[in-house]
Amino acid sequence: MWHLRVILLKLTTNKSLINVSGPGSVSGLLSSRSNCRCSSSVDASHTGTKPRYMSSEAKRLRSENMTVKKIGTHNGTFHCDEVLACFFLRQLPDYKDAEIIRSRDPAQLAQCDVVVDVGGEFDPKRHRYDHHQRTFSETFHSLCPEKPWVTKLSSAGLVYLHFGRQLLAQLTQLKEDDRQLEVLYDKLYENFVEEVDAVDNGISQCDGEARYTVSSTLSARVSYLNPRWNSKSQDTETLREGGQTEAEAGHDMTLMKQAAEIREEMEGFRKAMKMVGEEFLDRLDYYQSSWLPARVVVEDAVKERHQVDPSGEVVLFSQGGCPWKEHLFALEKELQVETPIKFVLYPDQNGQWRVQCVPAGLNTFQNRLSLLEEWRGIRDEALSELSGIKGCIFVHAAGFIGGNKTQEGALEMARRTLQAAAQSPANGSS
Repeated sequence: MWHLRVILLKLTTNKSLINVSGPGSVSGLLSSRSNCRCSSSVDASHTGTKPRYMSSEAKRLRSENMTVKKIGTHNGTFHCDEVLACFFLRQLPDYKDAEIIRSRDPAQLAQCDVVVDVGGEFDPKRHRYDHHQRTFSETFHSLCPEKPWVTKLSSAGLVYLHFGRQLLAQLTQLKEDDRQLEVLYDKLYENFVEEVDAVDNGISQCDGEARYTVSSTLSARVSYLNPRWNSKSQDTETLREGGQTEAEAGHDMTLMKQAAEIREEMEGFRKAMKMVGEEFLDRLDYYQSSWLPARVVVEDAVKERHQVDPSGEVVLFSQGGCPWKEHLFALEKELQVETPIKFVLYPDQNGQWRVQCVPAGLNTFQNRLSLLEEWRGIRDEALSELSGIKGCIFVHAAGFIGGNKTQEGALEMARRTLQAAAQSPANGSS
C-alpha cells in the first residue's frame, strides 16, 4: 500500500509532461499525422513492463548531449488558444522534442524555455506569451502596423505572430521571404487563428444578440475534451479498497482521485492538440495546394486584362472552375486597379463560354454591372436575334451570368453591356 501511495503522490505532485513527435512537410504530416501522436511519462509499475535502468555515466552523458526544451502552459481546464500555441511551437525545430509543462507554479514555469497563456507576462525577448494581464491590449495591428487585424490577441495569436512565418516555412518548404508565404501567413491568421483569439478573449462577431448558437467551432470542440464534472475520475466511491480504515481509505482515495484527474486532463489535452493540429494542417494544405494556385491564375488574368479588352474591365480564364471572387477583390487593391473589373469570362464543362458579372462585394448579390435588362430570361436563337450576337445560349433572369457558344461571343456580350452602360449610366448595378 505504501508503494501505491508513493506512486500516486508522484502523479499528483509532478508536473504534467506531454511529448509530441516532430514536424515534417505538410503532405507528410497529413498522410501520417505523426506530428500529433502524444505520449506522457508513465511510471513503469503502471505499464506492466520491467523498468530499464540507466547507469549514472550514461545519464550524465545523455544530460550533457541532450537538453530537452520545455514549453510551459497552465494546468486545469484547457482552451483552444494554448493548445494551438503549443502545437505551433512543437512544429519548430527548436521545440520539436520539447516537453509541455502544465502548471501554474512560478518556479516550474521559470524553468521553461517558452511560456504561453500563463504567468502574467508578455515579453517576446524572454519568450513569455500571456495575454491575461490587466495591461495587455495588443492586437496584430498594434504589434505589426502594416497588418489590419485589431482583434485582441490570445496566446495562439501571440505565438503565431512571432513564430508564424518560421512555422509556415518549416511546413511548406517555402522561404520566409517568399511572397507566397506572406500571403499564406495573412490568410491563415484571418481565417483560422483570429477566430481562436476572439473566442478566447470573449469578443463577439457582431453587436446584439445572436440569432442562433454556433457550437461546432474549433474552440468549442476543444472545450468538450476537458474532463466532465461528473466523470468517473470524480467518483471517490469506486476508489476505496477493502480492509482499509476510513482514514487510510480517505487518504488513498484523495491521492487516487487526484491522479485520475491529472491523467484524464492530460489525455484530453493530447486529444485537443491532435485535433487542432490536424485541422490547421488540413487548412494549410488546402490554402497551399488549391487556394494559392487559384490566386496565381487570377493575378495573371488581372495583369493581362487589357489584352482581352482595351477597357481593362474584362478578365479571361482559360480554364473554368477556378474560385476567383475573393482573389479578384484582394488583387484589385494590391495591384491598385483603378477601373473596377466588371466581367469574367471562362469556359464551362461543355466547352461553351460563360460571361459572369463581378459582384459589388463578396457577400452580396448586387453586381457592379449586370448584363442588359432586355436580354434577361431570353435563350438561344431568340437571344441571338435580339442582341445581334451569334451563338447566344442564355442570360439568367437575374442578369448576373450569360452563355455563348464561343469565347468571342461571350466577350461581345460583355462589350455590348459596357457600351450600353457608358451611354446610359442608369443601367449600372442591380
